[in-house]
Amino acid sequence: MFGRAKPSPAPSDAPPILVVGLGNPGPKYADTRHNVGQMVLDELAERTIPMPSTFSAHKRSNAEIVQTRWTVGAGDAAAERQVILAKPRTYMNVSGGPISALAKFFNVEPTDVIVVHDELDLDPGVIRLKRGGGEGGHNGLRSTTKSLGTKDYLRVRVGIGRPPGRQDPADFVLRAFSTAERRDLPFWLQDAADAVELLVRHGLEAAQNQVHQR
Repeated sequence: MFGRAKPSPAPSDAPPILVVGLGNPGPKYADTRHNVGQMVLDELAERTIPMPSTFSAHKRSNAEIVQTRWTVGAGDAAAERQVILAKPRTYMNVSGGPISALAKFFNVEPTDVIVVHDELDLDPGVIRLKRGGGEGGHNGLRSTTKSLGTKDYLRVRVGIGRPPGRQDPADFVLRAFSTAERRDLPFWLQDAADAVELLVRHGLEAAQNQVHQR
């Protein structure tokens, strides 16, 4: 894990990076596959220095956030940069509104927005990183693209696999992980959180080179 590393004392003048975990609000959905993005954000909040952070309401955006600082870059180029961890409080299909509001409030460019989400087209636990591309029927991504006005944001795709048999994918993503999956879920969340930190600290290409080889 990367979150316990000592941050650089030199702050960066760059605007914040916004990391968003997609999901649905409330205890009914908290443990479902569709909420794996928000589970990853909880893992990241646990890693903040000097102690784990608790999400608090950001009333201007209808989201819950943690504000922290991470060391970005390496060597002489390393510097602290503000990172906003966020979980929209809306339902998945309108989550783009809070994301856009946060980006405007904190002056974050869409290219510095990272969206963590569940991915049907990847096997369970597989993590992939990319910038842009289609939404693949994912309502949270569709709403984000519409609200930001671009597809050119970063995605951390957390594989949940395809539904068995003829089960409707919409029903599958709103169900809790199976007993077998729950045994592995903590490791998937740790891997996804590691991928987010690599992406923020070292950029897309360097992060892909590490994450996609696993």
